[in-house]
Amino acid sequence: MTRAFVLSGGASLGAVQVGMLLALAEAGIWPDLLIGTSVGAINATYIAGHPTPDSVTGLATVWRNLSRDAVFPTNPLLGLRGFLGKTDHLVSDTGIRNLVRSHLTFERLQDAPIPLHVVTTDATSGEEVVHSSGPALDAIVASASIPGVLPPVRINGRTYIDGGISNNAPISVAVDLGATEIWVLPSGHACAMGAHPRSALAMVLHSITLLVHGRLVSDIERYERTTDLRVVPPLCPLDVSPSDFSQADRLIQDALISTRAWIASGHFDGNATELLHPHAH
Repeated sequence: MTRAFVLSGGASLGAVQVGMLLALAEAGIWPDLLIGTSVGAINATYIAGHPTPDSVTGLATVWRNLSRDAVFPTNPLLGLRGFLGKTDHLVSDTGIRNLVRSHLTFERLQDAPIPLHVVTTDATSGEEVVHSSGPALDAIVASASIPGVLPPVRINGRTYIDGGISNNAPISVAVDLGATEIWVLPSGHACAMGAHPRSALAMVLHSITLLVHGRLVSDIERYERTTDLRVVPPLCPLDVSPSDFSQADRLIQDALISTRAWIASGHFDGNATELLHPHAH
């Protein structure tokens, strides 16, 4: 058996995956390989480089200490240049680069203690590109480079952006890699917000999570009858914006409790798509 963990994107909602990982580790469920997109690639990278189940507590500590400014440092001049078309992004990637670099334990993807595969999108063609070897830092940052917000990343002559644009929860990649048991850890989306986001960044992030949610549902419908597919239920209802990093502790704890209960139920083979419809569970 080859067990794959597939971690989706979702910006600050990536904290939900940490609670899921804590519950799975407690239950002795641990991956043989990891596939990540966007913030899921960042979480997967930490696990790949800290390969024992008790390391998830370290990832939880990282999330609890995060702030939006640390990930998306604001610079009014850069934002103005982006608005005027002088640059292709609004926010510097120094924050996300420093975050990834400070917890990266390997320089090349092929050297990860747990095999790691990072999904990006070709910025020109829109093609999904999976990175399984080569410089780790650039691939991970590229996977999380939200178009228009963060700068695209050049790797070997090609330009890449957020993997969530082409494949937010890359179940197909796990299948192609030969995984026989696939656990999907969706970060979910803010299905119960009382009003639409008020800031430009929050609106972009919320819109992307809504768009990519549909791809996840269709992928699960495609594979759940032919693959041993286990979709960890995302938090629902959820009222936290994907730009709000202040709620990480709450999201981790809620996801930990929810995932513990789901594991205890033993109902891994139900209709997974039902779990992804707002307020279905």
